[in-house]
Amino acid sequence: MTTTSNRPIFIVGCQRSGTTLLRLMLDSHPNISCGPETRFLQDFAKLTSESWDRLSLYGFPKSYWLDKSAEFFDSFQTEYAKSRGKGRWADKTPRYALSLGYINELFPNCQIVHVIRDGRDVVASHRDRWGYWSAVKAAEKWPRYIKAARRVGERLPDDRYFEVRYEDVVLDTEKTLRQLLEFLGEQWDDAVLHHDEAEHDVAGRYEQFSGERRAKAFDASAIYRTRVGSHRREVDPLLKTLVAVRAGSTLRALGYA
Repeated sequence: MTTTSNRPIFIVGCQRSGTTLLRLMLDSHPNISCGPETRFLQDFAKLTSESWDRLSLYGFPKSYWLDKSAEFFDSFQTEYAKSRGKGRWADKTPRYALSLGYINELFPNCQIVHVIRDGRDVVASHRDRWGYWSAVKAAEKWPRYIKAARRVGERLPDDRYFEVRYEDVVLDTEKTLRQLLEFLGEQWDDAVLHHDEAEHDVAGRYEQFSGERRAKAFDASAIYRTRVGSHRREVDPLLKTLVAVRAGSTLRALGYA
């Protein structure tokens, strides 16, 4: 259903798992364009689910609506990539981890990159970024995102689904990115190691928050490793108990606990 010569890339994962960092790294590659989050494919999915009783009255099959949705999404992503001199597009929208089944229907040849981070650090990051209540909700949201993405991923061939650990991205960056680019079928380019030197379409608030985070972490580098294990310093006993109850089995399955 896609008209591009290169396979679409979707970067997904629970919020605060490092999807933005990976997005900027891939966006630095000379052949890959990864723009701002789109977020609306979940609404498109309603065309063939919640809204189907009404839309079916037009007489077109579901495949028609899937084709049109894929055509629209692919067209603006392709044009955006071309405008930046890139030959391939990627989309980074964390919440699409919950919609990979639909995305697979739209783009049956796409490649999915699932970014996974220690759920305890995800909770700590939610608290730091959005407050305590967000951290409470993250304890339940994180395993839900992990399980949803993996359910789809386990049904896909090895060349379609790839898991990346946040910890590997920040602690062993080059090796991890080489493995990722090999999966994507792209040539290695050192530019992905210098994402902070490239131009990206990001909101001003991201630049502000990134600067604040570096100052707080006492780390001026573009990749700050001090956030690995942040839950040991920033998660209180109540949150730790909640995470153990809500996400303990997923933490163990991933080798984090």
